[in-house]
Amino acid sequence: MDTPILILLISLLLSSLPPLFSISSPHDTGSDTLPASSSLSVSDVLISANGIFSAGFHSVGKNAYCFSIWFTERTSDGNLTVVWMANRNQPVNGKRSKLSLLKSGNLILTDAAQFTVWSTDTKSLSLLQLQLLNTGNLILRNQNGSIWESFDSPTDTLLPNQLITRNSKLVSSRSHNNFSSGFYSLFFDYDNVLRLLFDDAEASSIYWPDPWLNSWEAGRTTYNNSPTAAFSSSGYFRSSDHFRFKASDYGIGVWRRLRMDVDGNVRMYSLDKERRIWRVSWQVISQPCKIHGVCGPNAMCNYDHPRENAGRRCSCLPG
Repeated sequence: MDTPILILLISLLLSSLPPLFSISSPHDTGSDTLPASSSLSVSDVLISANGIFSAGFHSVGKNAYCFSIWFTERTSDGNLTVVWMANRNQPVNGKRSKLSLLKSGNLILTDAAQFTVWSTDTKSLSLLQLQLLNTGNLILRNQNGSIWESFDSPTDTLLPNQLITRNSKLVSSRSHNNFSSGFYSLFFDYDNVLRLLFDDAEASSIYWPDPWLNSWEAGRTTYNNSPTAAFSSSGYFRSSDHFRFKASDYGIGVWRRLRMDVDGNVRMYSLDKERRIWRVSWQVISQPCKIHGVCGPNAMCNYDHPRENAGRRCSCLPG
């Protein structure tokens, strides 16, 4: 037999055999599901079936990553719109860090030193999987249903039909470039009223609704022991304390998100698909100087011109 033919036959035989070992993860990048006993490395991404959302390691600095969920399509400036983070206060190294779904049912994020940075603290006796849904919700489920959901532990953003409850809140980022927990939060207070809080090392204060008003004067009710708030895909926000609003572009067919922004304001954003930009379709506070701490402890807040929605200007205190 000629040597070239022999080499070809040997190659075909070897290619038909299963590999002795595999260096890569058993997960296929681009799927919406991570099966048990599998892991995601920094280069791996889950993509929802509709392609709208992605989940993976988002870069937050030089060789620093947070496991996150974001809108797959970039905005016109080339940035990704992140809607959830697992480890916002403790980024991991880009080398050898991974998200692993253990046989025990626990989902863990480990860094290069194999230290567990974040976990769901879940257990399951039956087979389970991690799946990124078309809604942007990342869920851990077994044959009996969901045992953990990212929607139950938001960071600074709400997506359509995602609830804020007594056990969850939105917390702003520290700055536009620092994604760690900031000083502003949207939450249900002890009296079941939805409020905004400024809280740093030196001061803590409620600034919305106006703190000098009683709940009924602010149009709120306290008669609900299981407070919830959410907004529909059409842009209608409804809270159990009777706070309501509609987006300025209320209607179907628009992707929306509600975010506790770094400047202490809560805004609803609507996606302009053609221009690939997010437009503000509602904000809770039209006069930014009402936001506590907005100019820091040693500055005074003023408006550039005397009318509502005027631009904010911070200036040093006299003396």
